[in-house]
Amino acid sequence: MQSIFLFAALAFGHPVPAADTSGYALVWSDEFETPGRPDPAKWDYESGFVRNREPQWYRPENATCRDGLLVIEARKERVPNPGFDSASGDWKRNRPFAEYTSSCLITKGKFEFTYGRVVMRAKIDVRKGSWPAFWMLGAKRGPVHWPACGEVDIMEFYRGNLLANAAWEGEQQTAWDETKWPVATWGGDKWGEQFHEWEMIWDENEMVISVDGKVLNTIDIKAAKNARKGNLPFREDFYLLLNVALGHGGEEIPDAHMPSRLLVDYVRVYQRSGK
Repeated sequence: MQSIFLFAALAFGHPVPAADTSGYALVWSDEFETPGRPDPAKWDYESGFVRNREPQWYRPENATCRDGLLVIEARKERVPNPGFDSASGDWKRNRPFAEYTSSCLITKGKFEFTYGRVVMRAKIDVRKGSWPAFWMLGAKRGPVHWPACGEVDIMEFYRGNLLANAAWEGEQQTAWDETKWPVATWGGDKWGEQFHEWEMIWDENEMVISVDGKVLNTIDIKAAKNARKGNLPFREDFYLLLNVALGHGGEEIPDAHMPSRLLVDYVRVYQRSGK
C-alpha cells in the first residue's frame, strides 16, 4: 500500500494539452454529442442500492446528454424501495425508501478490453458529501467476485482527496495500491470548477494514472496477484463505470450541496496501433 500527498503547486488553472496518443488507435469513445439519454449501444446502468451501504438509488433517469456533455446528477429526493422487506437483514432490502437518487453508467457486456490508453475530460464536484468516480472492474464471468475481479479507480474523489487506486484479493483482506492527493492544495472548489483530463496507460507490466499530465500513481500489475488463485487480474478484460455516489461512508451530505453533478466531455479508449 502506498500513500502519496501532493503539496506542490500544479498549473491546473491553465489549459492542459490533450493526451499524446501517438502510436495508439481509437477503439471506443463517447463524445456525448447527441442530446438525451446516453447511447444505449455503449452504456448500461446499475440499478437500486448497489454497494458500500451508500444512500443513493441508482437509476437511468439521472443521466442525460446536453450541450455536448454527459451530466450525471445526484439529487436529494425520496423514492420507494420496491424490494422493501422490514424483516430482512439485507441493507438493500430493509430500507423502505432511498433519500437520494443518482446514476451509475457501465459498459459491462457492451465494451470490455485488456490494455490500452483511457482518457476522460470532466468536471467533478469536490464539495463535502460528493463522491464521483470514473473506474474499472474486472469483467470475468462466473464465480469471480470483488476484489478478486480487480478494481481500478482512474478518478475518485473521496473526503477531500483525489484517489488513484487499484484493488485485488489479499491474503486476509483486500489488497490496495492507493494514493491520496488533497484537492485543497490545488485550490479546492476553484479546482473543481474547471475541467480536467484524466488518463490511464495500461500494459502487461503496469498502469500509470495521471491528471492533466501529472502522474498520480504507477501500479505494478506483476505484483498484484490474487492470493487464492495466484492469477494477475489486471491482465484480463475490464469494463468502465461512471457514477456519482454520496455520503463518503456515512459522512454528512449538506442540503446546500445538492444536486451534485459530474460533467463529462468525453471518454476515449485507445490501443496500440496494429494490435
